[in-house]
Amino acid sequence: MPPIRLIIVDDHPVVRDGLRGIFADDDAFEVVGEAADGPEALAVALRSDPDVVLLDLRMPRMSGAEVIRRLREQTPGIHVLVLTTFDNDADVLPAIEQGATGYLLKDTPRADLRRAVLAAARGETVLSPTVARILTQQARSTEQQRTLSPRELEVLRLIARGATNRDIAGKLFITEATVKTHLLHIFAKLAVKDRAAAVAAAYEAGLLKPTTDLT
Repeated sequence: MPPIRLIIVDDHPVVRDGLRGIFADDDAFEVVGEAADGPEALAVALRSDPDVVLLDLRMPRMSGAEVIRRLREQTPGIHVLVLTTFDNDADVLPAIEQGATGYLLKDTPRADLRRAVLAAARGETVLSPTVARILTQQARSTEQQRTLSPRELEVLRLIARGATNRDIAGKLFITEATVKTHLLHIFAKLAVKDRAAAVAAAYEAGLLKPTTDLT
């Protein structure tokens, strides 16, 4: 079986050296190129035809998500494995949306990293536990946004502002009985038992955002 052709992309030379050292002495891999930023990664990938690109996410000149998108367009069969220190949803979600095969953090043990590159070369998704949790929360949020009606979301926002049932009824021009019905539906859909838990679940799922919903 031929070795997996690998490109290492990171703007820190010390990191590239360390990663090259992990794979250079392993017959299962062949490091066919390195790059310090996105444009260089695209050029190196074009001329070296790698199986896997091991990619840092935040580099000069081009965002990681844009690099992934262009790599996928340029070489459709390529697999991009993100290796970064950033594990927030602002970094994770764009990378996954643009087609990253996997997403790992730089504290990943050497043996796990080796297995991850092997899996990525086979087209298998590889995610760190933190990233898997972010994607699960995002999926839950999307599902809840589909199932909560616009009126239920309005009620939920008002609850988060501390509104009573009477306040909500007056604000939305509905009866208090209707408010109670909406609350029962919200509790059932969010799998909670009271108003405080509903608000907490909504924030966790991304249905409510403090910077926009509590102004």
